[in-house]
Parts: sequence; C-alpha cells; structure tokens
Amino acid sequence: MPREVQTVRSGWRRRAAAIAAGVLAAGLALLLAAVCAAPGPRRRAHPDRIPVHFWHMWTADWKAVVERIVAEFNASQTRYEVIPLSVPSASADSKFLLAVAGGAPPDLMAQWNQVIPAWADSGLLMELDQFMTPEEWTRFQAEVYPVALKIGRYKGHLYGLCTAVSIWACYYRPDHFREAGLDPDAFPETLEGLWAIGRTLERRAEDGRLVRMGFLPQWLNMYAPIFGGGFWDEAASRAVVDTPANLRALAFLAECRKALGFNEVVRFESSLNQGQGGNVDWPFISGRYSIVVDGQWRVEQLARNAPDLEYRAAPIPPPTGGKRHAGWSNGNFMIIPKGAAHPEGAWEFAKFWAGWGDPARAAEFCTWGGWLPLWPPVAEAPAYRAFLAKHPAFGTFLDVLPSENIVPSPPVPYQVFLNDQIGRVDDYAMRGTKTPEAALRGGQAELNAELARRRRFGL
Repeated sequence: MPREVQTVRSGWRRRAAAIAAGVLAAGLALLLAAVCAAPGPRRRAHPDRIPVHFWHMWTADWKAVVERIVAEFNASQTRYEVIPLSVPSASADSKFLLAVAGGAPPDLMAQWNQVIPAWADSGLLMELDQFMTPEEWTRFQAEVYPVALKIGRYKGHLYGLCTAVSIWACYYRPDHFREAGLDPDAFPETLEGLWAIGRTLERRAEDGRLVRMGFLPQWLNMYAPIFGGGFWDEAASRAVVDTPANLRALAFLAECRKALGFNEVVRFESSLNQGQGGNVDWPFISGRYSIVVDGQWRVEQLARNAPDLEYRAAPIPPPTGGKRHAGWSNGNFMIIPKGAAHPEGAWEFAKFWAGWGDPARAAEFCTWGGWLPLWPPVAEAPAYRAFLAKHPAFGTFLDVLPSENIVPSPPVPYQVFLNDQIGRVDDYAMRGTKTPEAALRGGQAELNAELARRRRFGL
C-alpha cells in the first residue's frame, strides 16, 4: 500500500474541509442540482473485482469515448473494475473537494482545470511518481513531451498524468489567399508578415464595418511566450507579470487591434456565433475569418462538420527575434486524491490510458478522441500514423508538441488568481482603456499585493 494511504488522514481532511468551506456557498446550488440529476447506482459488471471509481467531466460524444476506453481496460485484466461517472463540469471541483473532506473521494479523476498546484500544495493529491521505480521515473521525465511533464509536475513531483495535450496553431483558408493573389503554399515565417497578410485578406462593408477578419493576434497568455516572455521566472522560481518581453507582446497585440479599430473589433466579434462546440457555425467555416488560431480538436470537428472545406494549418510564426514553436498549453490529466480507497487500481487505469506499456493501444484511444499523446511512442504507433494520413493538418500540432517553448500556466498554488490578473491586463490593453505599460504595471502590483497577503497568512 502506498505510504500516503498509511499516514494519518486527519491533516489532509482538515485542509480539504477548509478549501471545501470556501467553495461551498458558491457551489452548493450547482452541487445539489448535479446530485439530483445524477442517475442511481449502476449494476456492476464485475462484482468480484476491486472497484475503481473514476470521475470525469466529459459528456455527449466524449462520454461515449471515455466509456469505450473504460470497457477496454476492464476487458484487459481481471483484477480491477473501473466504474466511470460523468460529473457536471460546473460543479466538478466543488464535488471533488467535498468528497475528499468527507473521506469518500473517487479513486481517480480526469481533470483539465488548473488545480494541480493548489490541490497538491494543500496535500489533497498523491504523488504519482511514488508508483514508479526510480528507473521508471527517470525514464518518464526523459521521454514524455516536455509540456506534458510541466503540466503534471509540481515542486519536483508528478501529480497529474497527462493523457492528452492541447496545442494551438494557425488555421487558414487557401481560397482567401488565392482570391487576394497570394500563394497559400507560402505561409509567412514571421508574425509581422502574418499580420500584414491578414490586412490584405480582411474585408469591409461600404460603411467601413469589418465583415471578414483577415487575422487578429490576441490572447496575451498565448503570445507572451512567442515573444520570449511568459509569467514564470524559472531561475527565480516566481511568477511575474511586468517584464520587457511581456510588454513587447502586449504592445504588439494592442497595436494590431488599434489599427483595426477597438470598437470595430468589438462590433465584429459581437456579430459572430463563435461555434465553441465545433458546429458548422464556427466563423472560420463560414468564411468570417481567413486565419485563426485554435486547437487541434478543430481538425476532427472540421472533418465531421465541413468535410469539403479546403483549409490548412501552420505553426504560429514568431515575431522577429521571438521563439519558434512557442505558446501556452494545457491538457487532460489524471489525478489520484489522498484517501483514495484503491490508488493502485487507479494508477493501473491511468497508465493504460496514457500508453504506458502498450503505446499502440493508447494510439487508438487518441484517434477516438482526436488527442495529442503523452509521449512519442504513441504518436509513432500505426493507428496514429493512419490517423495523421487521414487528417494531415493534425500533423502541424504534433510537430509543435515536442517544443521546449510550449509552456503551461506557472506552477503556483494561486494559478487562478494569476490568470485572472493576466486576463485583466489583456482586457485593459485590448479595449484601449489602459496603455500596455500601465496595464502590466497594474497587474504586477496586484500580484505583489497578493503575494504579500499570502505571506502574512503563512500561505
């Protein structure tokens, strides 16, 4: 039995109870609704096996994929039975914290929210590297894609095992390029060049309204690393906001939006159905955007919803002097809470999904969900290669995946606070209500105040 299971549990239960109390008031209504809507107990298919209770947040088609993977695992061995439960995403974190505080957490949870630093810092999660031999841990750190390791690791330990990584790149319309007399095979090599082409591709109505966006670089979290910046100072092990590189990134984004017209961009975006579910009303499909930055999941959605649309994908080009194959990333990862009744079974299922020991089988799982894998052996398996041949645009994202310049959010327990501040900085500059310099200074001041507060309270 892992050493965490053998320790006294009162400490982490108190920590979980404290966190749960903080979210209880806001989440109680959502949680009660979720409980009331939840189905009754399901009959177990293998009552003679050790049960492994697995929570996840996927629904609809995604839920069917998860249950298919669970069925594959349950058929692959005779010791454990994984029992999946889809938890509404709006209440999943609250439900998890209350379950841990009550001493009845799931054995395993699939997450994509930014919870690892805060929950690990509060002692709510097991260190997954304890389930590996020293040799396995060394090999794991050397072989997985760099960003997958960064997403799951906190203070030198692994708390989340990535089963899929998300990467962003450019989708573009060759027909719009040809219409403007541009060669779609000559995608720009610099961000400045891409912006210039975007201006050529944009279209306006007679009254000056934007009716087609050529290209609009936005989202400071994504572009700061491309300009050589970011929000984590590795050498000093601290979060930062106001840096020269971040200023270069924010100033570029703000200048692009100013050139288009702050109000014009707002008016244009408000006229769009953003198609977040991947439906045929995604503005890229309808031709409202010529070039747009989005994630790899759009490849599968385009194949399903717009199979005849001609499009291509390319990495986000760096600015002059910037970093190639850079940007922000997140992913899907497995966590095992302290107090899990059967952590060994949870770890076996997490490994199974991620391709530990059988990458060819995990490659099939990735093709079912349109996911980028944890490490190269999965990407090199025949099933994944066949998937890439069918969806060649997906290869762009796989090409970017090994880059050391792809980073997740800083590994700090106040990730949510930090990201809120970055979002405010971004919003101020994009609306023109503050200069980039003033917005970053303000964000840094808020961060400094929060760190001082945490020190006062011993956090």
